[in-house]
Amino acid sequence: MKQRQPRLEGKAAIVTGAGSSGPGLGTGKATAILFAREGAQVVLVDRSAERAEETLGIIRDEGGEATMFEADVALAADCRAMVEAAVECYEGLHILVNNVGTVAFGTVIDVKEGDWDRVLEVNLKGMMLTSKYAIPRMVASGGGSIINISSIDALRSGTVAAIVPYTASKGGIIALSTAMAVQHGWDNIRVNCIAPSFLYTPMVAPYLTEEVRELRRQAAPLGTEGNAWDIAWAAVFLASEEARWITGIVLPVDAGLMATTPLSMLPYLRQG
Repeated sequence: MKQRQPRLEGKAAIVTGAGSSGPGLGTGKATAILFAREGAQVVLVDRSAERAEETLGIIRDEGGEATMFEADVALAADCRAMVEAAVECYEGLHILVNNVGTVAFGTVIDVKEGDWDRVLEVNLKGMMLTSKYAIPRMVASGGGSIINISSIDALRSGTVAAIVPYTASKGGIIALSTAMAVQHGWDNIRVNCIAPSFLYTPMVAPYLTEEVRELRRQAAPLGTEGNAWDIAWAAVFLASEEARWITGIVLPVDAGLMATTPLSMLPYLRQG
């Protein structure tokens, strides 16, 4: 049988938030690992060098090609430096996955102004800054794919807790992505969003009781719990030439949640 050619062979990629925020596998870590397995040369960006080094070790143990870069995506100088490091190391840049995200709690009535500013700065401004410096380098490399990680919360209010800063930032990411897709399409730059639903990852694990975790699982038609690999595989597709004619979309990875109303799922929720 003919061996399948890796889908990202010869591509240089940056994945931000490539370490996990706690024990287990976050979306950036899973995406970086899959990209390397599919032949990409991956720059692992994280604010914590220790987290990125863990991902680096996994990739190198599997025979993949990667390097680590410690950076804060909310800082323009760091974003410029990480892009230049990727180009210097791999002689080009073809893929950018904007995965960094943070959360803060509150409604518009009780959210703290500092929390609002921090979440918008990291989640939204950070994606603008990474793209600002990456796009010219991607154009010089012949084009490429930018994948911005948004959330199902940008499309509908879907969590138990009030997380208005997070929700607003994820909605802004969709608007930013749409504008980028239109404004840079003639440069052969594709820009798409992934909107994950109720994943179980290190970012959310500390906030979930077993009861809430089970309700999240039951809320969508597939009745299964999502994990970081589900987002990583979607990112592989959008980064690959298989998606060469796809730009400006929001791809829900959600077990069918967007197809439902609360009443349609009532019989399944009552099973608990």
